[in-house]
Amino acid sequence: MPERSLKDMETEVFWNAVKTNDARFDGAFYLGVKTTGIYCRPSCRARTPKRENVAFFPTIQLAEQFGLRACLRCKPKEIRGRDSQITAILKVCEMLESDDLFSLDMLADEVGLSPSHLQRSFKEIIGVSPKKYAEAKRMEKFKNELRSGSDVTTAMYDVGFGSSSRLYEKASENLGMTPTKYKKGGQGVEINYTITDCELGRILVARTIKGLCNVAFADDDSTLEASLKKEYPNAEVTKDAAVLKGFVDEILIHLAGKKKRLDLPLDIQATAFQMRVWELLRKIPYGETVTYTQIAEQLGDKKKVRAVAQACASNRVAVVIPCHRVVGKDGKLSGYRWGVERKSKLLEAESCDE
Repeated sequence: MPERSLKDMETEVFWNAVKTNDARFDGAFYLGVKTTGIYCRPSCRARTPKRENVAFFPTIQLAEQFGLRACLRCKPKEIRGRDSQITAILKVCEMLESDDLFSLDMLADEVGLSPSHLQRSFKEIIGVSPKKYAEAKRMEKFKNELRSGSDVTTAMYDVGFGSSSRLYEKASENLGMTPTKYKKGGQGVEINYTITDCELGRILVARTIKGLCNVAFADDDSTLEASLKKEYPNAEVTKDAAVLKGFVDEILIHLAGKKKRLDLPLDIQATAFQMRVWELLRKIPYGETVTYTQIAEQLGDKKKVRAVAQACASNRVAVVIPCHRVVGKDGKLSGYRWGVERKSKLLEAESCDE
């Protein structure tokens, strides 16, 4: 299996590099595809595999020990050397994911860059500053501590929050609820859901009393139910088609091309940045697409392309927040939480209905 140091970064940094075919990451890691039995460069132009079929390896040797063979298309064995800047940035990521606390000067000194150069390069490659990355990792650890049973105070100090005021400031930005409520895994929250057939396979629609909290596609019901219950392990989750009929009917009519705008109430948790991105996504007209770069420019910083892509990937309400309408600057569909094939079908259907 891949080394532990890759674990925390794979969904954020490595997976995004694969989706954008970022050649700068060639040699920094190798992409293994379980279904085909091959491993590739991150820049390989082959069809993007499904996320669940992917593993990341720091070396060719480990990929081959896993039973994978080299891709004949991108020839990963012919890579000569690694991008020194990527190597430095990944080293900083690894440091920020440890339990130690580092200043920008300490990080820069460790990788041989000036603080200003590191700040600039890290934000350009990762999408956020080192400080924001560290805060996100700390909040992620805090959430895991709560889920494992720790009380709020113990978890707060274990992950490095020095005061409750600092914690609650970050919690409101990253959890969408207070830490105590998150610790309870949705305890006291009633969630109704239903699963039915649609144009794209099986669809789950879930709601709280405030609005939709999850809309997802999959090939089977168990995958959909497991994903919903993982986010709210202690919520009162009930399957109830009747109370969701109005929501489901509107979504199915939309998928059939008979209603071009969905304006349904939502009850979702997100960072302030994600909310800004999602608000822009909901303004994209039916049948049209925009690029990640265009969204970043609307936010006032064209360098935030990767952060925009991450926000799109974090969307939990398919179609209602139409992240499928965002494409690469070359028109490539890139990734989609529920599969690129579904993204293609959605865009094709919307195009036909214009």
